[in-house]
Amino acid sequence: MNLENIKSKTRDFLHSESFKNITASIICALIGIIVGFVILLLINAQNAPKAMSTILKNFMYYKKPSMRSYYLGITLVKSVPLIFCAFSVMFAYKTGLFNIGIGGQYCIGIGASLLCALQFHLPWYLCVLASVVVAALWGAIVGIFKALWNVNEVIASIMMNWIALYAVNILMAKETMMNLTRSETYTIMSRSAKSILPSLGLGKLFNNNQYVTIAIPLTIVFAVAIMIVLNKTTFGYELKATGLNKYAAKYAGMNDKMNIITTMAIAGALGGFAASFYFLTDIQPWKTSSAVPAMGFSGIAVAFLGGLNPIGIIFAGFFIEHISLGGTLIDMRYYNPQIADLISSIIIYVCAFVLFIKYLLGKITERKGKGAEK
Repeated sequence: MNLENIKSKTRDFLHSESFKNITASIICALIGIIVGFVILLLINAQNAPKAMSTILKNFMYYKKPSMRSYYLGITLVKSVPLIFCAFSVMFAYKTGLFNIGIGGQYCIGIGASLLCALQFHLPWYLCVLASVVVAALWGAIVGIFKALWNVNEVIASIMMNWIALYAVNILMAKETMMNLTRSETYTIMSRSAKSILPSLGLGKLFNNNQYVTIAIPLTIVFAVAIMIVLNKTTFGYELKATGLNKYAAKYAGMNDKMNIITTMAIAGALGGFAASFYFLTDIQPWKTSSAVPAMGFSGIAVAFLGGLNPIGIIFAGFFIEHISLGGTLIDMRYYNPQIADLISSIIIYVCAFVLFIKYLLGKITERKGKGAEK
C-alpha cells in the first residue's frame, strides 16, 4: 500500500460519521469531567483529585475482587433502563420526531409492571408485556395528536409526562402494594417472587448478585434488532421517510399518519421495557414522587452522547451510570452528598452538545480536506 492510499484512507476515516460521532462523544465527556473537577477544586481543593479519582473508578474503588464484581453487576443493572430510554429517544429522532415524553412512558410502564406484580401476582413475562403495551399506548396517544391534529409532539409529551406521574402515584397508593408509612412499594420478592425477572445463572458471574437478570443480555439483542429494523427493512425505511418529509411519503403511497402513530408507539414500548427490565429486578421500590423520573431526561443526553447509534448508546449509558454511581462513593466529610448528583448532571448536560461538537468537527475536517486538495 503506497503513501497516497494511506492518506486517502486516513482522509476518508476523518470525514466519516463514525469518527465524528466517537470524537464528539469523547470530547463532551472530557469537558464534563473537567468542569466537574473544577467544581470539586473550588469546594475543597485538597481532596479534589481523590474525589474525582473515586468518581471515575466506581466499582474499581473497592479492594476486594468479589466486591468489584458485585458492584460492576449493579452498574450494569442500573444502566439498562437508561439505555432503553435512550433507545426510545433515538428511535423517534431517527424518524423525525422528538420523544421528550420518554419520562412519562417510563413512569407509566413502572406503574403497569408493579401493579401486575404486587396486586395481581402475575409471572414476570406478563408483567413485562403489560408494561410494554401500556407504555406503547401512552406513546401512541402523542402520535395520534401529532398525526391527526398536528399537535407538536414535544408539548403533548410534556403534558403526558405529568399525567403519567400522578396517575402512577394514585395507582400505587394502595395498602396491598405500598407501605403507606414509608410511601414506597413493597419488595416484589415479599409479595410475588415469580414476578421477578429470571437470572438464568448470570448473577453467579457477579458474585451472586441477585439483581443481575436476563435484562442485561437482552439490551444487546434489542440494540441489534433496532439497527436492523431502521437500516435493513422496508418498515424502517418508511418510518424514516415519513419523518423526513411526511408529504413526500404520502405522495409515494405511504400511510404517513399511521407511521407517525406507530413510531411513537414503538418509542413508548421501549420505555416500557426500560421500566419493567429495571423494576422487576426488585432492586428499587417505587416512591411517591412530585417529579417525573429523571431517567427519561437522562436518556435524551445518552442518545446523543451515543451518536444516535444503538451500540454507541450502550457504551454511553454505561459511562453515565458509571460516573453517577462513582459519585456516591466520594468522601462526604469534605463534600455535600448532593455533589455527586451535581457532577453527574454537569456531565449529562455537556453531553447534550454532542451534535454541536460533531458539527464543528465536520467544519474542521472539511477545511483541512480543501487545504489538502490545494
